[in-house]
Amino acid sequence: MPSNSRSLALLLGFLLLALAAGCDWFSQAPQLTIPLVVAGLISAGLSRWGIPKLRQLKLGQVIREEGPQAHLSKAGTPTMGGLLVVPVGVIVGGLVAPSDGRLMAVAAITLAYMAIGAVDDWQSLTKRHNTGLSPRAKLLLQALSAAAFLAWAAWDQQMASSIALPMGWLLPLGLAIWPLGLFVFLAESNATNLTDGLDGLAAGCGAIVFSGLGVQLMLRGHEGDPALAGFCAAMAGCWLGFLLFNRHKAQVFMGDTGSLAMGGALAAVSLLSNSLWPLLLMGGVFLAESLSVIAQVWVFKATKGPDGVGRRVLRMAPLHHHYELGGASEQQVVVGFWLISLLLVGLGLLLVP
Repeated sequence: MPSNSRSLALLLGFLLLALAAGCDWFSQAPQLTIPLVVAGLISAGLSRWGIPKLRQLKLGQVIREEGPQAHLSKAGTPTMGGLLVVPVGVIVGGLVAPSDGRLMAVAAITLAYMAIGAVDDWQSLTKRHNTGLSPRAKLLLQALSAAAFLAWAAWDQQMASSIALPMGWLLPLGLAIWPLGLFVFLAESNATNLTDGLDGLAAGCGAIVFSGLGVQLMLRGHEGDPALAGFCAAMAGCWLGFLLFNRHKAQVFMGDTGSLAMGGALAAVSLLSNSLWPLLLMGGVFLAESLSVIAQVWVFKATKGPDGVGRRVLRMAPLHHHYELGGASEQQVVVGFWLISLLLVGLGLLLVP
């Protein structure tokens, strides 16, 4: 395995480009390659230009003292990098099909989640402590934004009331699709947020999952969705461009500004394209990261004794810290999680609804 993080980032980019190009060739429609490349190049250029600006604004990351001690050296690295690249993915993705109103709605919820993350990051920076918005306030803002999106989807009849599964199966949900939709927004955005803990981890996994969703939407025949597939490709491209600077040793972090926007976009695309099953499978790393925190907190509270100390399932949550504290290098954990995401995308393509 190459040790140079730049080589690894470029290799991942070439793999996803080959996947997009192969899908375009198979479907006889250049729907994925162009937005991926355009968004990637613009994102890389804006990141190169914007990182010094973030540094000049003194937007340096505050590191949690209770996290791995090796991460304390990252304090001061510019954060809020999502501001540089999320709008690129949204704009390029929206231009795939400008007349499709759904892309405007996906862009709006993505930017709304970006704004929530930006407020959270800004408060963390001004307080000089790694806590911005209170968990309740952040969840409330996420829920209100998601509710507005779901209200539009209900009014415009843009969401199916059943979930498409492999082999032509359907899981009918009826009105239950709406609370499920709200849960998907909250769960996915917080899962991507938890995954953003190592250099290049969330950006790389996000690019992989967006690419996988885009490809499966092009392979579903009459059930496919080229417009949303192109949007996914643009979002994959923006994270690949960002990854060139977010790889180990990171020159910039995406912050909640980027990670919440990533999760919001994944949720919106999946709900509108009836791709909840592919998202669940392809985004397995995000799911595992989230479940690791839930399990750690639940077991600790359930076993807490009079001294206030309970048992722990992991060395540290989220999951990536467990392996890091077990002796794996940061880069080994990140590449390992990328490979798992690639395998899950392959499995998801075999089990396309």
